[in-house]
Amino acid sequence: MPSEEFSSAAASFQRIGQDAVTHSRRVAGNALARSHRRHSENAELLKQSGRGTKSGDPTPGTLRAAAERFRRARGLAVPDPVPAVPDPVPSRSQPAARTPRSGDEDEDFSQMRIMQRDQ
Repeated sequence: MPSEEFSSAAASFQRIGQDAVTHSRRVAGNALARSHRRHSENAELLKQSGRGTKSGDPTPGTLRAAAERFRRARGLAVPDPVPAVPDPVPSRSQPAARTPRSGDEDEDFSQMRIMQRDQ
């Protein structure tokens, strides 16, 4: 009897292992197919858009006008428009020159002076 139980347990274990491998292969295949489908959809969208601005996109002026209307309708403050051409390269302020501390020249770090001070 023990040999029958062992062989049925081994067969069950083998069947469970094969089912797990089959399931994992199916899941991996589905994920790969979904990835390829989305990749092709994205490539198609890039072709349609021409990789530039879309003709239906609102211009910054229309966005600004819509924001102003929204704020005025709700009684909110409308900020002044931003300058059209910002400074392309921000200026760097020069760091202040480090002034030497008073007494830097007078400090004596020689061993004899330190040893005498500690006594």
